[in-house]
Amino acid sequence: MKGHTETEGKTVNKDFTLNTARLTARPSGALWWQEHRLLCVSDLHLGKSERAARRGGALLPPYDSRETLSRLSAEVALTQPDTVICLGDSFDDLTAAAALTSEITEGLNTLMAGRKWIWIEGNHDPGPIEMGGKHLAEWAQGPLTFRHIAAPKAQGEVSGHYHPKAAVAGRYRPAFLRDEARVILPAFGAYTGGLRAGDTALSGLMQARATALLTGKRIVECPLTP
Repeated sequence: MKGHTETEGKTVNKDFTLNTARLTARPSGALWWQEHRLLCVSDLHLGKSERAARRGGALLPPYDSRETLSRLSAEVALTQPDTVICLGDSFDDLTAAAALTSEITEGLNTLMAGRKWIWIEGNHDPGPIEMGGKHLAEWAQGPLTFRHIAAPKAQGEVSGHYHPKAAVAGRYRPAFLRDEARVILPAFGAYTGGLRAGDTALSGLMQARATALLTGKRIVECPLTP
């Protein structure tokens, strides 16, 4: 498919440029910046099942954090980043962060060892937790700014929060949304829902020629609006 490059066998990524930075959208929902060996993911929502049970919500199988950590570990193993940025809502709330099992915390510590790790604050986790790495409201590097929630009129912005999804052939998938000013990442965590790309909360942020990059076995790009 024109505009796509094949890596890791049948896995197909999508390269694009944002504010002069050459980026790669990966089928997992992770964003890769080769120039700085920087891996970015958003909305891990670790501890989601614990929080739901604590608040009297649906009793979800308690394996979401393990699955999310496994997916993140696979991306780190494939890309070998020097820096990892988690774009907020990494934990479903601060209590869920404190309640993570030793298996999850040890797994995170293993991933963080030997590399720069930046936790961006989200609306679910609006403060530092007892976890290694830097805990920041946002992070600027070169032509890009990384934050949890998109800011109107931003330029060169990488954000998350909305869990965007888009459809091809009637089937919805988590999706990156991108235009010349910004990219909004899909949720990386298990058990995370999604907001349709045409919702006014998203369409109001994106420029007229924005596109959606649907995740899956390969990235599929389509217009944000018909």
